[in-house]
Amino acid sequence: MTPKLPTSNSEFLIPSAHEVQFKADVPKREAVKQAFQHAWSEYETHAFGADEYHPISKKGSNMTKAGGIGYTIVDSIDTMMLMGLDEEYARARSWIENDLSFNRDGLYNTFEVTIRVLGGLLSAHHLSSANGVPDSIFLEKAEDLGNRLLGAFNTPSGLPLSQINLANSTGIPSKDNNGMVSTAEVATLQLELKYLSYLTDDEVYWRAAEKVMATIKGVMQGGLVTVFMEPNSGRFITSDIRLGSRGDSYYEYLLKQYLQTDRSEPVYRDMYDTAMSEIDKHLIKETPSSQLIYTIEIIPNMAGEDGRTIQWRLLPKQDHLVCFLGGSLLLGVTEGRGPIPPDPSSFTESEWRDWKNGIGLIKTCMATHETLTGLAPEIAHFRTPTDPEWVDEAAPIDWYIKGMKYSTSALILRTICRPETVESLFIAHRLTGHPQYRKWGWQIFQAIEKHCKLETGGYATVLNVDWEVIKHDDKMETFFHGEDPFSETLKYLYLLFDDASKLSLSDVVFNTEAHIFPVFTPSIKTGFA
Repeated sequence: MTPKLPTSNSEFLIPSAHEVQFKADVPKREAVKQAFQHAWSEYETHAFGADEYHPISKKGSNMTKAGGIGYTIVDSIDTMMLMGLDEEYARARSWIENDLSFNRDGLYNTFEVTIRVLGGLLSAHHLSSANGVPDSIFLEKAEDLGNRLLGAFNTPSGLPLSQINLANSTGIPSKDNNGMVSTAEVATLQLELKYLSYLTDDEVYWRAAEKVMATIKGVMQGGLVTVFMEPNSGRFITSDIRLGSRGDSYYEYLLKQYLQTDRSEPVYRDMYDTAMSEIDKHLIKETPSSQLIYTIEIIPNMAGEDGRTIQWRLLPKQDHLVCFLGGSLLLGVTEGRGPIPPDPSSFTESEWRDWKNGIGLIKTCMATHETLTGLAPEIAHFRTPTDPEWVDEAAPIDWYIKGMKYSTSALILRTICRPETVESLFIAHRLTGHPQYRKWGWQIFQAIEKHCKLETGGYATVLNVDWEVIKHDDKMETFFHGEDPFSETLKYLYLLFDDASKLSLSDVVFNTEAHIFPVFTPSIKTGFA
């Protein structure tokens, strides 16, 4: 069946030839670079070597008492390389070579260490090879860390445990979730470990990563998954179905695993296509007023006389984390290949569906920036035709922030400068060249500069995005420089305004922490189908 094409491509943000913008917007790109330098300078002055930085007290801290493992430095070094910050890069590289040690007798999050530290080292290795000879120190450190992480995979199912003692390579179950593991976390280690196998010619990392995916495929029913699994049996646990926390990057890596190995593993494309079809069928909704596209969560409730009957409740709630999906859907349609902008007449029905949902989600994520600060909250709720009585009649017509308007303690009211919307803007711009994405990106950057920037100290979390009185939390998330801002938010903004010929999406994949890996042809064949 051929889908009915829209009367105008403008609705789907596919530009005409004269609208396309691919050349660098140098003033805006340099403004983002200066923001990074401001944030990094404060960290380097007051907390260099520490895992985290607190911009108000101007102090650093580590994830454990065992010492730092380079969360911020390693997470940020490829951003310095992209921005041409040679002096900052040289000092960061020296620290990695001379001071970075993974012989730490403490508990670290397996997922975070993999995507941030292992991913950062591998990305730096890749970018350092631009001049022909890669810098060996990054791969040496990555191989050491990869060997230590393997201990987390020592379970009957092969699903890695949530924590790892890096000193003795021992996996430790999470106390917070009764020993369960997060689906997103166990299925968002694959790009890193597969690339490490490719570089070292050692299959051990690849097989550990692949066994996780084989286990998931063997027990899943359909395309949607719950957010928790049991690591011994390898089975899914009755829990929420959502695209936000603990679910998000599972879906992201289905597509990216397929792209990373130059489309040589179709099993992941098949899993991705099934998931996107069921997301459209079960999780995509529209607001009754403006038809904003958003995603819901499906929550299990135990009911019945015995309390064992499961009833599923639909919740019109979307984490900011879900905003990655807009760009991911567009990438799934084009796979990063031409023509750019895409030719809509060539779209299949499912491609039109995913393009429509991707553009719709990007527009909705931008709508959540319509606050007093211009910053989006951690969580947005959406209006439905049957809103419960507690929904304030004065709430906006499409979406609202649930909670005390003047509170500074509710987590859903704050922003920690997450990168997901900017990530989608970057991908969408690279695939289309439409100027609207840069306009939106600049809007977000200006709001960050106005409300998150401190004259001294760097950047800080805003505790309430919809309150005239700005109050900050004493933490600069590493994704502003490292985990998000340094490594992700500012990196994606910089690339959004840079020349689009750099880092073509047909040649590289970005891990979930915005670290950059090349597309490669593997010598290892997928062991399951």
